[in-house]
Formats: sequence, structure tokens, C-alpha cells
Amino acid sequence: MVLEKPKTEKKLSKLEILKTQSNHLTNPLKEQLKTEEINVSKDAMQILKYHGSYMQTNREIRGKVKDYQFMLRLKQPAGELPPDLYRLLDDLSAKHGQGDLRATTRQCFQMHGILKGNLKTVISSIMNIGSSTVGACGDVSRNVMTTPAPFATPEYKYANEWAKVFAQLFRPMTPAFSEIWLDGEKAASVEYWSKEVSHLNVDDAMVEDNGRGIILPDSTEPLYGDRYLPRKFKIGITVPGDNSIDIYTNDIGVIVICDDKGELQGFNVMVGGGMGRTHNKEATFARAADHLGYVPKEDMMELMKSILASQRDHGNRDVRANARMKYLVHTLGIDNFRQLVESYFGKKVQPWKEIQDFKYNDWMGWWEQGDGKLFYGLHVDNGRVKDEGEFRLKTCLRVLVDKFNLSMIISPTQSIVFRDIDPKDKPEIESILRNHGIIPVEEVDPLARLAMACPALPLCGLAQTEAERRMPSYIDRVRGLLTKMNIDDEEILMRMTGCPNGCARPYMAELAFVGDGPNSYQIWLGGSPVLTRTAYPYIAKMKDQDLETTLEPVLGMFIQQRQEFEAFGDFCHRVGADAIESYAKSYSPGSVKA
Repeated sequence: MVLEKPKTEKKLSKLEILKTQSNHLTNPLKEQLKTEEINVSKDAMQILKYHGSYMQTNREIRGKVKDYQFMLRLKQPAGELPPDLYRLLDDLSAKHGQGDLRATTRQCFQMHGILKGNLKTVISSIMNIGSSTVGACGDVSRNVMTTPAPFATPEYKYANEWAKVFAQLFRPMTPAFSEIWLDGEKAASVEYWSKEVSHLNVDDAMVEDNGRGIILPDSTEPLYGDRYLPRKFKIGITVPGDNSIDIYTNDIGVIVICDDKGELQGFNVMVGGGMGRTHNKEATFARAADHLGYVPKEDMMELMKSILASQRDHGNRDVRANARMKYLVHTLGIDNFRQLVESYFGKKVQPWKEIQDFKYNDWMGWWEQGDGKLFYGLHVDNGRVKDEGEFRLKTCLRVLVDKFNLSMIISPTQSIVFRDIDPKDKPEIESILRNHGIIPVEEVDPLARLAMACPALPLCGLAQTEAERRMPSYIDRVRGLLTKMNIDDEEILMRMTGCPNGCARPYMAELAFVGDGPNSYQIWLGGSPVLTRTAYPYIAKMKDQDLETTLEPVLGMFIQQRQEFEAFGDFCHRVGADAIESYAKSYSPGSVKA
């Protein structure tokens, strides 16, 4: 079964028309940025997303005049951040932002509080230093993720390299970015990751036409065309056994396959993952990716183009809530989707190669890279890099970067990895961290170390309740409950979002809190501690004050009925929601302790 492209075009949605009429992401943004208004129009706001920025307001400030400001998100393939770029971001956030930085769940920094009049200064500065915000948002390939561990082994090096290959392969080609932010001039430096993969001839591979419909007759955007993709498109790549990146949540997940000598042979590929959903709309759902198969390294870029073309031409452009590729894969089934991809690819996708089971590691603390250097994973609560009282993380990072000229890698769990550390510098680095109020990772509560939360209120326009600001108290309250029930040694992977869109990937967690109204959350249970399956909804609406009474029966049943060495998420998955609900109805508070 191979789907044909529609012969008669359906009536386009308003957003699809806007993309088509934008002159490849130029209008009406270019003119709107010249006005004296402190905001941009709704149409310009949609186009601005492709340039890496969202318009926001502080929802806690009441008044007729809104305090429009802009969030700017970087493009950081593989999460990498050179020291000069961090210095720039640190300076820009102090001068033009709200004074902090936010590490995201897709391995990049974002900056809040930029005023419209300063956007051009901030974005042009980032472009001229050899970085970018292009493709950090919008209906294009987003920031490409990979394991943050910078081990000097062939597999890890290939994962890092090919993350940059995919970023380069699927970058938007429109001149709108330089035209708007650099007045049509070239950036002073080319994007730093593009130089690292130039030997693989990615630019030639992008436009190579196999005659099977991948390349469009659009000289500006040969892969995207003037309508770009139906929705955002996420790619992650890792090595066998390392699921530090939530590989199953991506539109395309890639696993490096090497031979016994460490030579790259090819890649396992999975498709159709995604987190976003809408409350009370059963047609929307979180989904873990399916295994598509294996492809040799020489065919990998063409296969990736074939998958993107399949979604570009057959993804749902009528209903944005169902526009992600996961719905196309779900509707067709993995076998028919594979046939669709093969119709563009011109070859059969080979069977999936068996690999070792995935494990989860956040790569925090000290590690040997394998080349005589060390790397250090620094835990950051919910990704917020700030100075607050005795806790001076933002200042500390600048001291470390200035003194040791260290490169960073943003982790998929909103934390930071410093790489290529000289072992002799370890004591001084530990002293600097301590002097800035940062506790060693060994002293961080395991619940906090495993937890993630999205920013949510006050700036996110989609948030229905708190997330980042509430998660610390939930960690403390769950810790208190575990202590009370004598299971203090349990490590439960928890995540929280202020809405159902799933930015912090809650539907993969063992225990998730998904905002559905003021001070109210859905409870999801049963995700895997190694992040290979989705959770299920347990409670449709839990008020904040009911956290302990809601979770105590679940933990009580876990204590009484768990199998030996069974993790909390695995237990909830095995017994199911109905059994837990039945147990909870007859549970007496305080009746069960380990």
C-alpha cells in the first residue's frame, strides 16, 4: 500500500495559507518588526516562531496594557555550547533579558524577557558568533538531540557527529533569517556545527534528487517547500543501551550501529513518537515510536529525507492537533508506513538489528571520557540558571567558563555537562561550585535528580497551572510520603507540565502530573524507569491539596504487591489502573508501611 499525493488540494487552513504567503518566512514579520508597537501581529507571531522566538506576556500582571516580551530559543545540535557562545548568552540575558537562562528538555538554552526593540540585537549577535535560533521552533526539524555523554568511544562520537549531520540536512534554507536579522548580510561566522560535518557533503546530499518525489520544485526550500511541514518534527540519536534522551518520544529516533572494531555500519531507525495531546480529545494522544528498521550508513541521509517527505506530503494539514507524524504512523500502521517511506527511498528498509536493552542515565557527576579528560554533569533544578541568594549558579557558570574555557553540553534533563576537563582542575572546580552554593550531585535528592518540569506560569501562554515553580514542593511532599511509609530508598521518575502539550515528556514518566486547571493535575502512572513506553491516565483531576491522599494508596499497594526488585513504574504498568483504583477505594490511610 502506497499513498498517492492528493490530486485535488483541500481548502487550506489559515496557518497553511499564512506559511504559503509568507515568502518563505519573511512576511509579515519583516514589516511588523519596524513598527513602534511593543508587540507583533498574530500572523507575524506565527512566522516569528520559525526564527526561534515566541511572544509572551506575564500572566500574573493585571492591567489593560500587556507587557509584551519575547522568549528566544537557541539551536544547539547535540546540545553543545562553546565557551564564547555561553559568554555571549550570559551577557545578553543580563542586558536584554530577565537575567536568567533556561535549559530546555531538547538540549538548548532559551532566554526570556527580551523586548521587541532588542530582538534584532540579540539574534544578530548570536548569528554572528556562529550560532543560530533558526529551526528552534516552528513546523520544521527542531533541535537534534543526542546522548550528552562525551565519551571518546566510536559509538558516542558517531552519535554526536550524526546529530549535527541531521541538523545540517534539515535546516531551513530561506534567506529570510539573514535578510531580517542581518540586513541581508552574511553572518560573521558560519554555524559551528556545520564545519564539523562538512567532510560528509551534507549540503550535496540535501539536494540530491533520486527522482521519487523527495525534492520539490522550490529553489529556496527543496525539502520543505513554501508550506514547510504540517507540524514540528523532532529527531534524536543515541547509542545502544543509552536512553538518556527519551529516544522513543521523537518523530525519528536513531541508534548508531558499529561493528566489533568500532566502525560505523549503519543505523536502527524508529518513527512516530510524540508527547503532545489535548485534554478531553481522545483523537490526540502520546505515543512511543515504532521500530522502522535498519539502514546502512551510505543510505542514511536519503532515508531521513524519505521519512521527512512522507510526513510533508501525507501528514494531516487540516487538523493541527493531529498533524504530528505519530498520527500518520498510527493511522497507517508501521508496515504500511514503511512501504510509504520505501516509495520515496527506492529501496527496502532492512530488518531492525538486535541491540542491548536500554538503560537510563542522566550522566551527572564526574566521569572519565576515555581520552585522559573528565566530564562533569551538573544538576540544575528544572533547568533554571539563575542567581538567588546564596545560590549563584549563573555567576558560577561564568566563572568556570572564563577560568577554564570549558564547553558545555545541555542535557535532555535540563542540566549541564562540562566536557574536556583536565583532571588536575577537578579540585578547584569543586571548590568553585561549593563557594557558589551548589551542592554536589551526591547530595541532591534522587527524586529531584530524576524530575523534570516545564516553565509553565507565568510566561507560557498555554499553561493551565504551575509546573517549574511547583515541582520542588511536590518533590518534598512525595519524599515526605516515602519516608512516612518506610520506602525512602525508592527512586521514582516524576515529571510535571502545566498543560497537556508534554514539553517535559510527562507521559513517559513513572509518575506524572499534567496540569488541567488552576492548582489541578491529571495523574499518569506506569511509564518505564528506562523510558521505553508511555504511561496511562489514573486520575482525571487531582487538586493540589490532595496529593498525599491520592498517592498513599498507590504506594501502599506497591509495598504489598510488588515483585522482587520491581520498579514503581513497572509495578503500575503490570497491575493497571483498574486494580489500583479498586485497591484505593478500600485503603485506610496510614495502614501500610514497608
